[in-house]
Amino acid sequence: MARSHLSVLETSASVYASSPAFRIPRCDLQSGEAQDWDTVTFSQFHRDVELFARHWARKLKGDHVPQRSVVGMWLGGMTYLDVLHIYGVSRAGYIPQLFSIRLPNPTVISELLRKAGAKALIFDPSFESVVGEIPLPSHRFIDMADADPQDEPLPILPPITDDDIVFVFHTSGSTSGSPKLVPCNYTWMNATINKSYQVSKPIRDGKLDVTVWMGSMCHIGQTFMLIGSIQHGTCTIQPSKIAFSSDELASMAVKCGLNRLNQFAAFLAMHIRRSRDNPKLLSLLRSFDEVLYSGLPLVREEEEFGYQQGLKLRNLFGSTECGAMLSSIGGGDHRAPFLRPLDFTSYGFHSVIPKNAPIPEGGLQTTSSQLLELVILSDSGDCPHSSLRAADGHYHTGDLFYEVEPGHYLFRGRDDDWIKSENSLRCDTKAIEDNVRATCPELISECVVVGSGRPSPALFIEPKTDMDQKKLKREILRRTRQFHSRRYLHERITSANMIVIVEPGSLPRTVTKGNIRRTAIEEQYRSVLDSLYA
Repeated sequence: MARSHLSVLETSASVYASSPAFRIPRCDLQSGEAQDWDTVTFSQFHRDVELFARHWARKLKGDHVPQRSVVGMWLGGMTYLDVLHIYGVSRAGYIPQLFSIRLPNPTVISELLRKAGAKALIFDPSFESVVGEIPLPSHRFIDMADADPQDEPLPILPPITDDDIVFVFHTSGSTSGSPKLVPCNYTWMNATINKSYQVSKPIRDGKLDVTVWMGSMCHIGQTFMLIGSIQHGTCTIQPSKIAFSSDELASMAVKCGLNRLNQFAAFLAMHIRRSRDNPKLLSLLRSFDEVLYSGLPLVREEEEFGYQQGLKLRNLFGSTECGAMLSSIGGGDHRAPFLRPLDFTSYGFHSVIPKNAPIPEGGLQTTSSQLLELVILSDSGDCPHSSLRAADGHYHTGDLFYEVEPGHYLFRGRDDDWIKSENSLRCDTKAIEDNVRATCPELISECVVVGSGRPSPALFIEPKTDMDQKKLKREILRRTRQFHSRRYLHERITSANMIVIVEPGSLPRTVTKGNIRRTAIEEQYRSVLDSLYA
């Protein structure tokens, strides 16, 4: 039988039965911060999943939804209850199609459900007022006390093959007004189990690790990390929120025994910046057996400070389509940030510029002057679904690297016009810019979207009119409102504060083609951006 997240849980529920699987927060009603945490053991986790499986089997059978059907799940993904819903629906024999609450448009959700052939929807209570627009049997997210299987037996799982789908994720950015489906089959799942086993392998012999929730279970990052944690009997702490404070970080270390910190780079950077003036926090960060970050590179100054101060940093490079792909070496010398592929993968690094092309000014001098694209070869278990592959049968990531020594790489950006938000979700800047140009041709001479590592994008405008700036911002916002209503929250520009008007011709451009330099704007206007998001 093909391996899955369910078979991994079943094994660990036996091996690590009495060990903590989760620590669930009890939060202060005023501050919202976690004051203490309750424990859920692996055996309890397994029983709870089976309870939810029986509940949802009864509900979905009542809707005449057969096993192996796709069931949409529009959830927060940040809590133990979310995990029980996702794993429970899987254990009932269905295929979860996972939507983040950051995609709040019911029309887009309905379109994606239709594309996946979904037969039902389970939704977060915050969407109760809009699910009536979705033409499927719909059920509200339940609390533990509401799980009511009655006399429903634990379902017998139908036979599956390696090509059968186990999950449907979505790209974290919108293309043509909507995210793309990312179907994941059991071959991909088996590769994910192998890779997450490597990533989550215990640091200390004979000691079970304690780590922390990284992001929404509706995205691949936390799904991947949880599968790795379950395999090794690692405890996962649920924080009060993903961008938890440094005080809460300290509480997790003291009260839960946190020893491996996993965070998206933008959130980790907050702790690193604070540690410059906080010796106690710096000492805490140093004490962790590993400080793993993903989604985006750390800003160079923060990365260098971390290494200089003895933080055991580890960069895990991945994507929605593939999960984790590369991991940094770590250690204390200049090679620490170098990335290398995870074991049991089959990747190519293909040249995208001629061999004799010069290295960009200020670029890293490497053993090879080639810029290389990471390509997931068709014989790699984590090569995405055939619907996402190129004509050559491989998956071209669009991620570019320099080979700094044989088999070791440094990330050098993407070949497209996407940026990543602070929680590592992607945003198609070109689509936003094209919409502004199409709807406001007489108002703007040029525009550019920035906001790498920020909560949402910002729009810089070189105006074509002498209209009052406040009025100009409002008019641009009015004309682009419908376009943004269909996008993820992290992709939207819905406030005039996120539109910056600058002098015509003042944005930095390339010398040869005169293209606006997105990265240079991020640097030149950093203080402006900092104030926008403060």
